[in-house]
Amino acid sequence: MSVAMNENHPAGSSRSKRTEARREPPSGSDVGPVRAGLEGGSYKPLSPNDIERVHEAVLSVLENIGFANAIPSCLDALIRAGAIFGDDGRVRFPRALVMETVRKAARDFTLHGQDPRHDMRLQGTRVHYGTAGAAVHLVDAEKGEYRESRLQDIYDAARLVDLMDNIHFFQRPMVARDMVDPADLDLNTLYACVTGTTKHVGTSFTVRENVAPALEMLYTIAGGEENFRARPFVSNSNSFVVSPMKFAEDACGVLEACVQGGIPILLLSTGQAGTTAPAAMAGAVVQAVAEVLAGLVYVNAIRPGHPCILGAWPFVCDPRTGTMAGGSGEQALLTAACAQMAQFYDLPGGSAAGMSDAKLPDIQSGYEKGVTNVMAGLSGLNLVYESAGMHASLQGFCLESLIIDNDTIGECLRCVRGIEVSDTSLSLDVMAETCLNGPGHYIGHDQTVRLMKTDYFHPAIADRLGSKEWAEQGKPDMLGRAVAEKRRILANHFPRHVSKATDDALRARFPNIQLPRKAMGL
Repeated sequence: MSVAMNENHPAGSSRSKRTEARREPPSGSDVGPVRAGLEGGSYKPLSPNDIERVHEAVLSVLENIGFANAIPSCLDALIRAGAIFGDDGRVRFPRALVMETVRKAARDFTLHGQDPRHDMRLQGTRVHYGTAGAAVHLVDAEKGEYRESRLQDIYDAARLVDLMDNIHFFQRPMVARDMVDPADLDLNTLYACVTGTTKHVGTSFTVRENVAPALEMLYTIAGGEENFRARPFVSNSNSFVVSPMKFAEDACGVLEACVQGGIPILLLSTGQAGTTAPAAMAGAVVQAVAEVLAGLVYVNAIRPGHPCILGAWPFVCDPRTGTMAGGSGEQALLTAACAQMAQFYDLPGGSAAGMSDAKLPDIQSGYEKGVTNVMAGLSGLNLVYESAGMHASLQGFCLESLIIDNDTIGECLRCVRGIEVSDTSLSLDVMAETCLNGPGHYIGHDQTVRLMKTDYFHPAIADRLGSKEWAEQGKPDMLGRAVAEKRRILANHFPRHVSKATDDALRARFPNIQLPRKAMGL
């Protein structure tokens, strides 16, 4: 996509057309009340003047402070691109280099699923929700206990997400603590993810050397390297920066190998306001955006136009305790502001929401996930990571919460979709017909019947019974329904998109695959 931009106004001129498109009622196959890729952008915590000031501060940070600890290959690529290596060992980025990179960077691209039904077009303010994280515990919601997460848990989470309509992608949410060797960890995590769901998968790698076998696995599943490069169904979540503004050696090696292998990159900056980022929220946004733009220059210096996502994820610290406050209003504001900055550069953006600090799927979990997820969606964030299943400030992941959060995200998406105003939806004829010549109510009217299918979201497990009916049915609760649904899915849903012949070839090539076939229903 060609975008007209200058140093002060990088955003393209197509945003007003996108806004108008958002107001139009759905047509064709998009007739449900919610779906992936709805246009957000109605919530804007930063004013246009605020955005300009943040942008200028970002350029100043990159030009005057720069980054430390660049590995030799990173330093070579950046210097060739036009960065400056100072006597103090820091790499600085002239604003002309940054803006030229923004101008030429990949935009309006697709993150693919193994099933094309799950392809996600990253454009403008189109919104998608998914998982992410590196939780080291699985939350046993039935017992109210935590235990170390295992490889089987990752596969089970992928299977659940595969059937959750409102969770659009699956990024590895847990660390398989039963994998001792880092090479086994990386390969088995990837295997569990890509065999558990046909949706787009995000994963991480520990060191550069672990990328090559992963690429071989992906090329095999895709039916060849060319096929994978044409439709890469896995992206790399890459923490290339250690905040504040230092390159991470191992992650940079991984980034380079993934770029060369054709894997899209989520450029992650995860500074925590008050500890590894400024406590002032505006400063935290400036640092996060500066860090991911430095990563954008880095990737484009290696391979111009390689697909990247600006993963500005400034986290929040509770100043009273020093612990993370991922479910806070401050977190919601930071996420929405970072979405605005990605839109300012007209580049795909991803950030985090739904990171409840509650230890279990309870009332606190519900309000924290609801507030942060809906603000992320209303801001028009392209990819909302961590949005489902996460608890205890990213320490625990809950399978039952995936099912509950699928309902929550559906409600958030309905808010994102907004209200379509047209001659038909204004309903003047319907009101006249009902009030002047009809029964005086709209129950059973053609419009009511039709719109209940297209305009009203119906949660899968939320309770909308009357109080009497609820009591007569034994006072069921949401967690109980989620437990039952989890058990039903895990007992019956074993994806078969990776053929047995391909799986046989993978297991012969990689004898360190440790997910038992019995656990996969084979």
